[in-house]
Amino acid sequence: MPHLAADLVKLNNLQLAGKLVSEEIWLGIHGSRRSGVGVEFEQYRHYEPGDDPKRIDWKLYARTGKHQVRESATESSLHIRFLLDLSGSMNYAEDGLSRLNYARILLASLAYLGYRQGDAMSLYALQDGTLQTLAVAGKQAFQKILFGLEKTEASGEWRNDATNFPEFYARQKEMLVFVSDLWQVGEEWLNLIKSVANPRREVVIFQILGDQEMDFDLKGFYRFKDLETGRAVELEADAVRDTFRQNTTKYLGDLEEELRLPHVHLIRARLSDPIAVVLRDFLAKRKV
Repeated sequence: MPHLAADLVKLNNLQLAGKLVSEEIWLGIHGSRRSGVGVEFEQYRHYEPGDDPKRIDWKLYARTGKHQVRESATESSLHIRFLLDLSGSMNYAEDGLSRLNYARILLASLAYLGYRQGDAMSLYALQDGTLQTLAVAGKQAFQKILFGLEKTEASGEWRNDATNFPEFYARQKEMLVFVSDLWQVGEEWLNLIKSVANPRREVVIFQILGDQEMDFDLKGFYRFKDLETGRAVELEADAVRDTFRQNTTKYLGDLEEELRLPHVHLIRARLSDPIAVVLRDFLAKRKV
């Protein structure tokens, strides 16, 4: 049975938690020589302008209608950039499990997979309108990523609409894994994602939400606090339930439509979802 994130947090050991989750993932994925984060790059990638048409797998095209280019193991080397939202809303918690702790274990698990398959990896954080480099690619990158994740603290707002970060305009093939709740005042997260998406970069977004954020089954009076601004309001849950659910459904639906972009994947997970199941389902879909 998959470990629940709440139980993994109690270990107080990110490396062990990541190892346990990654082992559950490896047991659930079969049939690929390379079953880690960059699984699809071992065999195919999307055809891009400038590629030799002779490299297109025309038999695969006949079956799927997709232009896929074969790649060798050497060509498939991948740089994975992990990007963590550290705005105050990442401190949201349910049943003793914070969104930030869930995100830490999810990224530690992916980093462990990347470490096992030899991918270059680095870790960044987004906080108060700035991009922070927490771990760079190179020797001991996995340990540096774990250390960077352990020392992270969430606070403040994400206020930067410019989203012009030279770190994300490299020419090499890479994957950007972004973990956030994607709650936004305007379109600050959408602007960031759209600015970094391009044919040479696969963007994977894990949106982590609480059960109450999705279902809002609360009853009685509550004091709701904005974890980014500190503003608070007292409301009767029954009086706002329908409006809350309608607004949430609309926002999440609009977000899905906005993120139907080439090379962009949105994965939505709840705090109650076992991390191994979330990652295994995602990796299995990428392998198809």
